Amino acid sequence: MLLHIIARGKIARSPEGELLDRYARRITWPFRHSELPDVGGKVPPPAQTPSRDVLMDERGKAMSSEEFAALLGRWRDEGVRECRFLIGAADGHGEEARARADHLLCFGRMTWPHLMARAMLAEQLWRATAILAGHPYHRSG
Repeated sequence: MLLHIIARGKIARSPEGELLDRYARRITWPFRHSELPDVGGKVPPPAQTPSRDVLMDERGKAMSSEEFAALLGRWRDEGVRECRFLIGAADGHGEEARARADHLLCFGRMTWPHLMARAMLAEQLWRATAILAGHPYHRSG
């Protein structure tokens, strides 16, 4: 299953970009990172079907790493070919986008900078795939 982060804005060369790249290199599943302009530009249609759209949204569901891994594992086992994680611009996502999404996910009730959210998401994607592979990186307590 392709794990695809689609984010508004440019990460360019930055500490957050380096962190994103570091975790992206560790992900053993197919992975892609795409950027859209801050304003305008359409989210591309899924490259493969069936797919799932996950909006990173402060109103979304907070999940443990194990729950997130289980969700990705279930979608993979159901034959989902692409899971797209959408990170909005400064004002987030509109109601229409929320209604269309397959899942709303948050990193807690705090607001995170968009560049940090990308790096955090990449780390959680690596952690989830490591959990599913039985890799010792994740320690549950």
